[in-house]
Amino acid sequence: MDRMKGKTCVVTGGARGIGRGIVETLAREGAKRVWALDVNDAGFAELEKAWPNVKGAIVDVTDSASVAAFVGKAGAEDIDVLVNNAGITRDALIQKMQDADWAAVIAVNLTGVFNMTRAVAPLMMEKGSGSIVSISSVVGLDGNIGQSNYAATKGGVVAMTKGWAKEFARKGARVRVNAVSPGYTRTPMLESVPEKVLEPIIAKTPLGRLAEIQDIADAVLFLSSEEAAFITGQVLRVDGGLVL
Repeated sequence: MDRMKGKTCVVTGGARGIGRGIVETLAREGAKRVWALDVNDAGFAELEKAWPNVKGAIVDVTDSASVAAFVGKAGAEDIDVLVNNAGITRDALIQKMQDADWAAVIAVNLTGVFNMTRAVAPLMMEKGSGSIVSISSVVGLDGNIGQSNYAATKGGVVAMTKGWAKEFARKGARVRVNAVSPGYTRTPMLESVPEKVLEPIIAKTPLGRLAEIQDIADAVLFLSSEEAAFITGQVLRVDGGLVL
């Protein structure tokens, strides 16, 4: 288990849910350091106790100054992998969606990805290598009722991924940029959704279940590793065949 051996990784939204699963997977695969970033330190102590190579840091991805301060500190280690995972939802039908709900989701899910990538990518380009993996969603590819804000951000992540794959590979730099597009995944966020709502989704999924956090983490691990050394600008669906 050493696919991340010697690498320094940064995972936003790393204290819980999918982000935590990604942090633990990269740590298990021998990363030299995995930075778990989040807006508060809840969960950091448990992660750091379980994984000596994990370090938590409070970072607000919507605040470019907070991001710059962290990258200035961590950049000395040469960041090899950036995982843009931090995300929120504020769902409502468009006629009921408040300005604040639109703005909050845009700030975290889209501007946050931009802020982190803007800070880290130049360091990777200067070094000549690196992997950036951003978490999109099937909603960003196919849309969903009541998620105009979320769909806009996740579609934007796909568009930025493709543009950055071209931009960051200029002048001989081997900086790869990809996205993972999860389907409905069993996370703490999904626990509030009634099973009667989830059952039709499972019934439409050829593989007959929802995604587990580890399914998403394994996809991120693959794209972060040298096993994906010739893959860039791609969106990897991890949805059990929900949309074919």
